[in-house]
Parts: sequence; structure tokens; C-alpha cells
Amino acid sequence: MQMDFLKYIEEQEINVFTIEEIRNGGFGEDIIVELLGNLVRKGFLYRLERGKYCRSTFKNENVIGTFLVPDGAVAYWNALHLHGLTAQFPNSVFIQTTKRKSAVSLFGTDFQFIKIKPEKRTGIIYNGYGNHKFPLTDIEKTIVDCFDLPQYSGGYAELIRAFYQANLNAEKLINYCMAINNLAATKRLGFLSELFEKCELADFIALAKTKINRTYNLFNPFGNDSGETNSDWYLRMNLPVENILGITQNRG
Repeated sequence: MQMDFLKYIEEQEINVFTIEEIRNGGFGEDIIVELLGNLVRKGFLYRLERGKYCRSTFKNENVIGTFLVPDGAVAYWNALHLHGLTAQFPNSVFIQTTKRKSAVSLFGTDFQFIKIKPEKRTGIIYNGYGNHKFPLTDIEKTIVDCFDLPQYSGGYAELIRAFYQANLNAEKLINYCMAINNLAATKRLGFLSELFEKCELADFIALAKTKINRTYNLFNPFGNDSGETNSDWYLRMNLPVENILGITQNRG
């Protein structure tokens, strides 16, 4: 029975699965738990968590991470890396989800699950092929998400560089900023779009200017409450413009 099962998942190219999925494959409920337990003990399978397993030789952290939650998508720093917008390799796998889930460590990799409101779950595409396929946020949503929650972006300077070099669609940027509904993040993105003279984002800049209120936000949310004020965008420039421009020219 164990050999039949291993042959089945090999033929079906199954790397991650739930008990329910295996039951649908014709393996009886009366023997499936014992069968899987034996294969885990023998090292053929790995138990990810209750009811979820993967082949012990399968180590695709993006597939595994998104498999652990029903609506998971690779996001933030990891998505920046996958889109080629940062050379820095993430120290964790950040999975965006509408479900609450505690961080876990599997195969020596740390997985962090960032809970968002359902209306923020948009801009999902897929990467990879076959059983290595997994969902992730597209370029525009990745940028917006990182400005929404910059603590998961790998550093503010790296995020500025990523935005500077990214080719972005104004309509998508508008839609995603409306979805996350973070006024401070929208103002920062609008300011940078204008500073970097991203002409293709003219519609986004116009939209961002309609969202400006009279509350000053720090340009760098991790910086001190100091610096000159920008009355056009109602931002306190605790990171001077010359420093911002210098960041775009420095890959270090």
C-alpha cells in the first residue's frame, strides 16, 4: 500500500497535499492516517502541519508557504526579489493572507503570514509551472503593499530603489492604492512619482493629489520627526531629496 501511494503521487506529480485530496485519490479513510504516518516515519513524506503533507524531497518554499493558508500569496520583500526589484535575499518568506496564522519554521526556513483585510487582496498573479506554480502579488501591488507595510520590504532605501527602477502601470497603481486605503503611503508614492519624473504615472499622480489632507506624515516612517516640510504633499522630509536621489544611484 505504501509503494502504491508513492507511485500514485509520483505519477500525479503531487508534491504538497491534504488528507482530503488523497482520500479523493481512492485511498480509504480507514487506512490513510496510518499510511501517511508510516511514510513520515520512514522519511518519504514530511508533515507540514495537521492534515497537510509534502514529499520530503520537495523544498520549494514559495509553493509550501502559499499552501499553508487557503488564500496565501507570496508578497512584500519576497515578491520584490522575484520581480527582480531587489538583489537582497529575504531572510523569511512573507505570505500575505486574509487568515490569521502564526509564523512557522520548516526545512530551516521561516514563514511569516501577514494578515490583511479581504478588500486588500488583489493584484494576484502566478509564477512557475506545474507543481511548482504559486500565487504572488504583481509588480504594482508588491510596490503598494511594501509602502503600506514597509517593515516587510527589506529596508526603506531598498524600497525606494525598487520603486525608482520599476516599470509601473498607472491604472493598477490607482486601483491598488484605493484598495489598501493608506493615505500616507499614497502620498509617499505620489511624491516619488513626481520626483522621479515618471511621466507614465501622470494619472496616478493626479489621483494621489486629490487624496492629500492637511496632516503631515513622515516621508520615512522609520525616521525621526524632523526635517523640512513639503506643503505640496504634506510630507515631513526627514529624508532629504538629495539623499533620496543618491539612494537611486547607489546599489549598496
